[in-house]
Amino acid sequence: MANSKRKLFLKRRLRVRNKLRSVNAGRMRLSVHRSNKNISVQLIDDVRGVTLASASTLEKDLGLIGKNNVEAAAKVGATIAERAKKAGVEEAYFDRGGFLFHGKVKALADAAREGGLKI
Repeated sequence: MANSKRKLFLKRRLRVRNKLRSVNAGRMRLSVHRSNKNISVQLIDDVRGVTLASASTLEKDLGLIGKNNVEAAAKVGATIAERAKKAGVEEAYFDRGGFLFHGKVKALADAAREGGLKI
């Protein structure tokens, strides 16, 4: 019996997240979610269970509502790096979830690195 795309995605997401948690204990998690229309990212402290900073193309001040391309992802990555610095976070691990590290997800990570966030 073949697995659906959703089931495969969820398996991949759990595999990636569990591997990263074991390797990067004590660091903040930079979690990415990508939909067909938007991309968002959160900086999460798993020990306390709180979100320290977030950025998304849904924010009006970024002017990217409804855009989901490489340029929008890069702008969101730069924004999260800036907000992470304000929150006092310099180092995090990149949780790509079940998404492949290619295209928009890669552009977001590269922009966050250029913004000064160590991923």
